[in-house]
Amino acid sequence: MVFLEFEKPLENLYEQLEKIKEVSEGGVIDMTETIKELEKKINAQKKEIYSNLTGWQKVQLSRHPERPYTLFYINSICKKFVELHGDRYFADDKAIVGGLASIDGQPIVILGHQKGVNTKLRQYRNFGMANPEGYRKALRLMKMAERFGFPVVCLIDTPGAFPGLEAEERGQAEAIARNLFEMAQLKVPIICYIIGEGASGGALGIGLGDKVFMLENTWYSVISPESCSSILWRSWDYKEQAAEALKLTSDHMYEFGLVDEVIKEPLGGAHSDPDKMAKTLKSHIKKEITALLELSPEERIAQRIKKYEDMGKFHLEKPKAEEKKK
Repeated sequence: MVFLEFEKPLENLYEQLEKIKEVSEGGVIDMTETIKELEKKINAQKKEIYSNLTGWQKVQLSRHPERPYTLFYINSICKKFVELHGDRYFADDKAIVGGLASIDGQPIVILGHQKGVNTKLRQYRNFGMANPEGYRKALRLMKMAERFGFPVVCLIDTPGAFPGLEAEERGQAEAIARNLFEMAQLKVPIICYIIGEGASGGALGIGLGDKVFMLENTWYSVISPESCSSILWRSWDYKEQAAEALKLTSDHMYEFGLVDEVIKEPLGGAHSDPDKMAKTLKSHIKKEITALLELSPEERIAQRIKKYEDMGKFHLEKPKAEEKKK
């Protein structure tokens, strides 16, 4: 297990538990009661730690190296997944995966960012940062879903779209903007889940849907805390303050009306029990698809557009000169 800085008290308890279990397995002493007591202590410590997480700590959990990624969820949730490749313009972007699948008999098109589970695969997947061809591949799959009447499920987990010169040369901004334009009027249901990091246009490129959901320990913002700190303070040292100021966590996003629901994770984060998290996500996807399929395409599109029109609040103050005249 990998423990983050704020999880250090748990690390000591888990070490004790492993040693006691080794003694118990030796058969010399019955340590059943001691193990139960220690497990209770671990659960109590978990509740104390995870019920008071700061914005920065949730950002850290969203990046946990053992956190499940898109392909884990696809393989756990779906049957008969057939991955499709290429944007038919330039190349196949490995940072976005997607294809045809079924969930308990319901055919869908599912796609999302994939970061990679080790150093070599992270490089292969470009750390989940998609190039324009990734977003064009995603759009190709969504348009195919529209032709066959399949709902679209998008899993978002990216530190942002790839900012390299070659990505800009190939039209990164246009590719993301085109996806937003097309997703707004796609005739089939679209549901989006932020399963890790939801950064900037990289997340928005496959993040416009009838419903948008966030897992509990994820974040969604125009900029990462580190980049925000670098711009405002010329240093990464203030990333914790930036995370609080940005209000980028799932509870803030729900409070602002930018996401439709926050999905609870197992105690300790999705990585502490990936299978349980996958079952929760599967059940949620099935429920949302069923509800959206009851609407006509015209109703879905109208509600989708209104959803985004209603985002953002402002207050117009009358000029002081006008107030004095009254």
